[in-house]
Amino acid sequence: MQRRTFSFWATTLAASVTLAATSVSGQELRVLVHSSFSLPKPMLAQFEADSGIKLAIIKGGDAGEMLNKLILTRAQPIADVVFGVDNALVSKADAANVLDAYTGPAAARATVAPIKGPVVAVDYGFVNLNYDKAWFAKSGLALPRTLEDLTQPAYRNLLVVQNPATSSPGYAFMLATVAGLGEEGAFDWWARMRTNGLKVAKGWSEAYYTEFTRNGGSRPLVVSYASSPAAEVFYSKEKISEPPTASLFLKGGVFRQVEGVALVRGGGQREAAGRFIEFMRSAPVQEALQTTMWMFAVEPGTPRQDVLRHAPEPTQFEDPAPQAVAGKGGDWVSRWTKVVLK
Repeated sequence: MQRRTFSFWATTLAASVTLAATSVSGQELRVLVHSSFSLPKPMLAQFEADSGIKLAIIKGGDAGEMLNKLILTRAQPIADVVFGVDNALVSKADAANVLDAYTGPAAARATVAPIKGPVVAVDYGFVNLNYDKAWFAKSGLALPRTLEDLTQPAYRNLLVVQNPATSSPGYAFMLATVAGLGEEGAFDWWARMRTNGLKVAKGWSEAYYTEFTRNGGSRPLVVSYASSPAAEVFYSKEKISEPPTASLFLKGGVFRQVEGVALVRGGGQREAAGRFIEFMRSAPVQEALQTTMWMFAVEPGTPRQDVLRHAPEPTQFEDPAPQAVAGKGGDWVSRWTKVVLK
């Protein structure tokens, strides 16, 4: 796919990311990203060649860990621009005053999935349950139809989730339960899930690649993404045509995650940072990120990659109010920790 589209990138990137401004040739731009950030190397090299900007990509861990690093270093910022702050974390970033608003063209354009605050939307996806098709077929156990089903004895020791204190999908899934079940209902559900053998992993990689039965673990249900089944097809060594996993879209168990890019308050290289923000909303990036970061493009009219036919979008999802997340998100994490881990 990279070979097929590289010539397209080469002829369109300059037009897509160039702003009417003075030269920034020779500048180094510090870009803080989460551990899942991935774009084709030829595309990043083309951006550097077109703009004269040297990219210094800084991997900051999971999105929540990345934001914590940004907050801890706000007196002496470690980056000029940051990618990966999402709608579950933007209120925390706002409260910590670590981001600045960007007012260039990308910030004014319409998006398929908007995000509030000083963040320019780049992509979106859905955090939800994935299940191992072969495991359920072999066991004869019916798929759960509600979150309540998972508290029953038949589903004991089957689910692994991520810790919301250390994982952005874990935090998003916790927010979905609160929004879908109500605060008291959600924490009652979490308490009963603990009794029913819930497994907690630090982050997505540990949950998916260690604990999930698809990868040799013991849990056939995992908190992951609606796009994960498509990724299973894309990366399969056997070149399979149907994914071995699928998504469950249960009430209270689906969160729409919108990620974006923003200026770091106190960071330098403002013009170069603006060019990078425009780059992230350019057509080549919006197409590529679908099969590198496994998210959907926010730019209206972006062609959908064919493999994403294995990643249907849910018709309903939870969308907790940003004000509630800003005011209570930290308290919910603390309560979750007491209910589930202590």
